[in-house]
Amino acid sequence: MAGGISVHAVDVANGRPALGLRVAIWRVAPDRTLLAEGELGADGTLQAPVVKGDGVTAGEYEVLFHLGEFFGAGAQTKFLTIVPFRFAIDKVEEHFHLPLKFTPWGYSLFRGA
Repeated sequence: MAGGISVHAVDVANGRPALGLRVAIWRVAPDRTLLAEGELGADGTLQAPVVKGDGVTAGEYEVLFHLGEFFGAGAQTKFLTIVPFRFAIDKVEEHFHLPLKFTPWGYSLFRGA
């Protein structure tokens, strides 16, 4: 069984989980397929079947974090719009956790434990 893909996002500028941040998880190779899309919950995570491995096969993936929407039209400075993160999965039995820490001006994204 596949290990899954999960995300956890924190707005470090305001010191809180990214409630309402829209995220899309795509498999981009060998075929382009949308696996999950939705808004993060109060804990900053996306609840979707892909977290438990549904639809995860060997291939290349992209997660899109819609930060421009998150900060909204009322933001004093619009800088980041969509933050993409591409990665490959060879060992589908492993879980891929992607923590995102961000502000309106920058971000840190990596494979977590």
